[in-house]
Amino acid sequence: MTRIEFFFDCSSPWTYLAFHNLLSMRAELAFEIEWRPILVGGIFNTVNPSVYRAREQPVPAKDAYQAKDLADWAHAAGLAIRWKPSIFPVNSARAMRGCLVADERGLLAPFARAVFEAYWRDDRDIAQPDILAQLAQAADLDPDVLLAAIERPEIKQRLRDNGDELVRRGGFGSPTLFVNGDDMYFGNDRLPLVRAAITRRLA
Repeated sequence: MTRIEFFFDCSSPWTYLAFHNLLSMRAELAFEIEWRPILVGGIFNTVNPSVYRAREQPVPAKDAYQAKDLADWAHAAGLAIRWKPSIFPVNSARAMRGCLVADERGLLAPFARAVFEAYWRDDRDIAQPDILAQLAQAADLDPDVLLAAIERPEIKQRLRDNGDELVRRGGFGSPTLFVNGDDMYFGNDRLPLVRAAITRRLA
């Protein structure tokens, strides 16, 4: 069966779109998803510092178009996404460690969805432990267990290891997808190409 590795950080709206669209695609096609939470800021620091320069010196016309582009993609996906939450960028480290903990319990998808919606739809600060506790409860995770587990050294190390692995494999941001190990795609807008790759393998 085709395997999709999904390297992702919930602090990206384009990743929210890709997360939603990939789950919809899986409902149609037979493939496995391996969730790989990362901290995208660490990847920017290592291999893609141009992101920070663009934030410091934005191009107004490009910024306006990106807002429209995101709105168009969100409308196509049936999602509500605000262009920039009141806290942007957000420190997503605890949330992404929470995704690793949720994955251990087979609950990554509902927890990650709750985190995406809290930040990109509801403008909530996903860096705050009390917010994460509420999101854990919504995903049928014990909030106290989650908050304790995200401070475990091995969970923190796994998040760093995922980011280091993505860089070694040529990745530079979120979302990055690999089809069957070595076929890399970056961004929500590449999902039609991911679909084509899966379809070729099914054929």
